[in-house]
Amino acid sequence: MKPITFVLAGLSCCSVLLTNCTSGDLQNEGTVSTDIQVVGAMRNVMWKGELAGTIALDTIANKQGLYGLGPMAYLAGELMIVDGKSYKSTVLSDSTMAVEETYAVEAPFFVYANVGEMKASAIPDSIQTIKQLEAYLDEITKSAKRPFAFKLTGPIKKAKIHVLNLPEGAKVSSPAEAHRNQVSYHLTHEQAEIIGFFSTEHKAVFTHHDTFLHMHLLTADRSKMGHLDEALFGKGIKLYLPVE
Repeated sequence: MKPITFVLAGLSCCSVLLTNCTSGDLQNEGTVSTDIQVVGAMRNVMWKGELAGTIALDTIANKQGLYGLGPMAYLAGELMIVDGKSYKSTVLSDSTMAVEETYAVEAPFFVYANVGEMKASAIPDSIQTIKQLEAYLDEITKSAKRPFAFKLTGPIKKAKIHVLNLPEGAKVSSPAEAHRNQVSYHLTHEQAEIIGFFSTEHKAVFTHHDTFLHMHLLTADRSKMGHLDEALFGKGIKLYLPVE
């Protein structure tokens, strides 16, 4: 296992093995994946108002098999990296958004990973919601490396995504203020690609306090992208997990 550098929740564990790092946010009872990189922390953005970029995406040197997600600096939009291609979405109106492929963006917190081979499998038809997906992933990866990145592709019956749209110059000291002016978009019968990160140890770091998941959705036509809040997965959707 080679040394890596993490910047996490204001704490730094530099040039040490992740399994030797004693920060509570990094501890995991199982095997910990060294593939996941975390910069900044959601809690610092939401509660401390640290909105400026802590990472410029174009400084990530290795873009092969790269996946990542987070908000734009100053909460002006959403960011998502899909297999080496970086996208940002920004609000145009209550019903429209702009999606652009670019690495010329910064994020106040960001989670990313270079993923090699991924194995595809069909998820059971009974797995239709985000909560059901969370429980399913938790169950089937008990002995796998965590945290981990994953991908879903296929039909989405319904989904609600949001794009952050904080007014310029606004101050933030709570999650409610951070989500001020965000716009939610409702999708129906779309082919989509969902990039997600699963962790039981990073609540308020790169997942919200009540979930092990952080997911962004990108439609197949690349016209809509945002943070996934609700979903009803269609029959035949595929799950891709890293091959260990």
